[in-house]
Amino acid sequence: MAGNDDEYVYDEATGEWLPASEVAAKAAAQNAVHDAAGNTLVDGDAVTLIKDLKVKGAGQTLKQGTVIRSIRLTDNPEEIDCRHDTIKGLVLRTEFVRKKS
Repeated sequence: MAGNDDEYVYDEATGEWLPASEVAAKAAAQNAVHDAAGNTLVDGDAVTLIKDLKVKGAGQTLKQGTVIRSIRLTDNPEEIDCRHDTIKGLVLRTEFVRKKS
């Protein structure tokens, strides 16, 4: 069997032996950060707000359609770190943004 040098890992959920690369790919997909539409987000992406959001502590509202550029992912897959002209240290939940195409 040429090309079958992959290590195998026992998957307790399925009771099967799976290639280690397949198990790693599944884990990476589960830890990926997704927007409200299911698109994968990465550092540096631009996103658009899908609803008006009141910003606690800033006393202002970010309107639907506002574009946020150069996002950064955080340790929490449900939150992204953002920069906005008028708000420093802005953190948004991924359920309220859509990746700008």
